[in-house]
Amino acid sequence: MIKFIKITGEIYFFLFTIKEFLNTLMLILTYAIMFQNKTAFRYYLEGFQHLIFPNLCLQCQQEMSRHEKYICMFCWDKLQRTYFESYLEPSAMDKLFWGRCQIQETFALYFFEKEKPIQEVLHALKYGFKAPLGHYFGAYMGKVISTKGKYDRVEALIPVPIHPQKEFFRGYNQSTALAEGLSSTLNIPVLTNIVKKKTNNASQTGKNRFLRWDNAMEQFGLTKQVLNYQHIAIVDDVITTGATIEAMVQLLRSKYPNLQISLISFAIAK
Repeated sequence: MIKFIKITGEIYFFLFTIKEFLNTLMLILTYAIMFQNKTAFRYYLEGFQHLIFPNLCLQCQQEMSRHEKYICMFCWDKLQRTYFESYLEPSAMDKLFWGRCQIQETFALYFFEKEKPIQEVLHALKYGFKAPLGHYFGAYMGKVISTKGKYDRVEALIPVPIHPQKEFFRGYNQSTALAEGLSSTLNIPVLTNIVKKKTNNASQTGKNRFLRWDNAMEQFGLTKQVLNYQHIAIVDDVITTGATIEAMVQLLRSKYPNLQISLISFAIAK
């Protein structure tokens, strides 16, 4: 008897859900006919989509409003901005490369710390099949640096490459996604055919600066494509020891000794 009631209750809930689904769909179509406006139709359709697939914050997993993207306003406030774009004195990012390689301008949007909201964002960007997240933050980075004239001379963007096998399984390169977002606001091209990743190495987490640098120097190679720009910016998701960037700068300068190179990153380890 109890089993029969349980099944009946589940069926009733299923039928009720179907009924509400059809009612909502009819409401959307009714408003679309009334307004005869694509904007109004899209507004109600987005609301219906939000009902079926709730928009959850990457960090706290709480439901967000329709106007929020990826991160809720409360977690957004917890992301620690660097404000490197406004520095008049050398930043910590500038000093990281002193005595190692010459970089014209450096920029990182946020500081990275473990067990902080930024870690969840970076994990989603890299492993969560969220290329649009990279486009979103890349475009935001572009808006930030476009307010400062010192980045105006950058003519093209070169994302840090990953191995083709790794890119196949992830579906995209997170640095390329950021670069494409930057490109949409800076109106400069993204060059993915200049530097290639030769080896599919394991994660460098836990390695010190010297091990990372030795590993990075063997990872990259130049393609046969000719670089016809005088000032480019390397785009990366997060800077830790700077070994990867140092290796790429030295590799590019080995063929283009007069090339001016800047660096734009989503985050830098604090």
